[in-house]
Amino acid sequence: MLRGDLDFHSAVQLYEAGDKELGAQGDTGAVVIDCSHLTYCDSTGITALLKLYNQLSGQSRVLRLAAVPAFLDRLFTLTGLNQIFSLYADADEALAAHAADHGALAAGADEPVRPSGENAG
Repeated sequence: MLRGDLDFHSAVQLYEAGDKELGAQGDTGAVVIDCSHLTYCDSTGITALLKLYNQLSGQSRVLRLAAVPAFLDRLFTLTGLNQIFSLYADADEALAAHAADHGALAAGADEPVRPSGENAG
């Protein structure tokens, strides 16, 4: 869960948490970040999220952002990042989407199932 400000001073904590998650051997799951307590995010914070997204993608994993505050949702919409990040109303919805994706891929579907709430903004 992200709390408070995600900026130049705190992005290092996201990098460290991301490095720990990326080092988890054999994990192929989604990473869900609850943003419900995020009060500020500057360009450094967005860069940190993009870096984590790219690193996870390199491991065939996904990043899901839950409960993105209105100010950040607006920024994502204005910059087109809402087309990159998977956005969900809450962590439960993000986890359910992962279960649906995982189930669809295990069943041999060409594309994972996408719930109607994904990339809503």
